[in-house]
Amino acid sequence: METVLKAIADWIKGILTAGIMSNLSGLFDDVNTQVGNIAQQVGTKPSSFEPRVFAMIESLSRNVVLPIAGIILTFIACYELIEMITQHNNMAQFEPALIMRWIFKTAISVWLISNTFDIVMAVFDVTQKVVSDSSSIIAGNTRVNDIGLSMLQSSLMQMDVGPLFGLFLQSFFIGITMRILSIVIFVIVYGRMIEIYCMVSLAPIPMATFGNHEQSHMGQNYLKCLFALGFQGFLILICVAIYAVLIQSVAISGDAINSIWSIVGYTVLLCFSLFKTSSVTKSVLGAH
Repeated sequence: METVLKAIADWIKGILTAGIMSNLSGLFDDVNTQVGNIAQQVGTKPSSFEPRVFAMIESLSRNVVLPIAGIILTFIACYELIEMITQHNNMAQFEPALIMRWIFKTAISVWLISNTFDIVMAVFDVTQKVVSDSSSIIAGNTRVNDIGLSMLQSSLMQMDVGPLFGLFLQSFFIGITMRILSIVIFVIVYGRMIEIYCMVSLAPIPMATFGNHEQSHMGQNYLKCLFALGFQGFLILICVAIYAVLIQSVAISGDAINSIWSIVGYTVLLCFSLFKTSSVTKSVLGAH
């Protein structure tokens, strides 16, 4: 009878051990792929990230949004002209320099909205240059390998069924968690670029407000948000560099489960840090 029970226990332990090893093998592949691609993704210009989407955004900005910005600019210019005339007693105390200044401001505003797309791309050229230069300085191996898992398998067979079942549940939860974290990293990195495309598509409208002192805060805040999005890539690289240092301090040894939990914790910390990069850059640059 004992032989039968032992055989059943060994059979159950074999199934649980195989399940644990299946859950843990290739555990970090998705996260390694996403983290490894972060530097490349944040260092890519909007025009190179997805050329077809960029072409569509440029076409929408120039052909749909730009005429609306022209209407807004016309309204602002007319409003300023009327206000200037009424302030000077219906031109009774009017000076030619004032009309020249109005013409100059209007001409500059027209030039701004006509070249808005190029100006916005210049902003990202500057920020991407910073990201590219920093990526060559900030270097680190972010890859987590499966060393130690082979040693784990032999030790699992020595455990009782109860603790082994607990480890199986842990490994199952860890596997799901790491896949979710890889999706979160993907969403953060690609979501930033989608936000950039959305911001760029509406660029002419806030740029049209620069001609008026009262409304120019919209354009100023827009430029701050653009720089914040650009420099967010720099902070993302810093977060990845910190993650690389922390992750290499974890050695997967005989106690592989605890080591893996430490790696999961660092990866969660990375995701949280990536989420915070947007608010940090906006607070530093005073954007809202």
